[in-house]
Amino acid sequence: MEEKMALFSIPRIVSVSRRTDIPAFYGEWFRQRVRQGWAVSQNPFSRRAIRVSLRPEDVAAFVFWSKNFAPFLPYLAELKTLGYRMVFLFTITGLPRIFESRVPDTGVTVAALQAISRMFSPGHVQWRYDPIFLTSVTDEKYHLRRFRELCRLLSGYTTRCYISFVCLYPKVRRRLQALEKQGIKVLAVSETEQAALARQLAEIAAEHGIELYSCCNDHLVGGLVKKAHCVDVELLASLFNLEAGFYRFRPTRNQCGCWESVDIGVYNTCPHGCIYCYASTGAGASKNYLHHDPGSPVLIERENIHSQAR
Repeated sequence: MEEKMALFSIPRIVSVSRRTDIPAFYGEWFRQRVRQGWAVSQNPFSRRAIRVSLRPEDVAAFVFWSKNFAPFLPYLAELKTLGYRMVFLFTITGLPRIFESRVPDTGVTVAALQAISRMFSPGHVQWRYDPIFLTSVTDEKYHLRRFRELCRLLSGYTTRCYISFVCLYPKVRRRLQALEKQGIKVLAVSETEQAALARQLAEIAAEHGIELYSCCNDHLVGGLVKKAHCVDVELLASLFNLEAGFYRFRPTRNQCGCWESVDIGVYNTCPHGCIYCYASTGAGASKNYLHHDPGSPVLIERENIHSQAR
């Protein structure tokens, strides 16, 4: 593995992680990397590896992503004491088990979001109702009802909700074909219909003091629906007096609104097994999880990674 020292003149925004769920499954690995002061980030395509400093003075902020922060809560007090700046992107959909077989019950995840909000502030926690997945068992009426229930539970604990509609990557299509054999049909929904549903969700969110943002779905933007910047330097600047002008706009895919960050996760390592996941193959991810070494500078050594089908 090629390893080069990342030399930066300004603190970096560190994403933890778009590629997997570090707070849910790799909290001890992350704590050891923080204590060591560095981790290795691997480019999933070029295989280039860089050493990323995790010293407090070198980290502008950690942007944490997870479906389950409950196992990570014991680590947050230590991170806060060390002076790290943090924001949290917390995915809570409450979808039926057939779509999110290993995600904890909503009661667990809602309680964890509330705990983080109390520890920091509602502005530090961004709720993700993502992806919106329309099927014969999760149709428009289902989402309106479920979203309203979640807004009621999260009101006062967050000020933002990010949404997007499911992206049908080839691996996701294959999983959905298997679902059809169980009698669950994916509904074809036009962009116009998606935008109409988003407007209804935005109105519900506004009733609970929450603003709605669209992630990588620009056809939803308008009215009460704003464009999302999941790695958002303006938000970080407002929370931590970060100098926004130091950072470049660097989207990761089409219609993405993110600013630059360095990600220390590895694809195909999240055992949650969500049917719609773009970052995991399922069985291979569970095998990779079993191979991880909490003492290693990289989440999973490349030579141990089981193949990730596209």
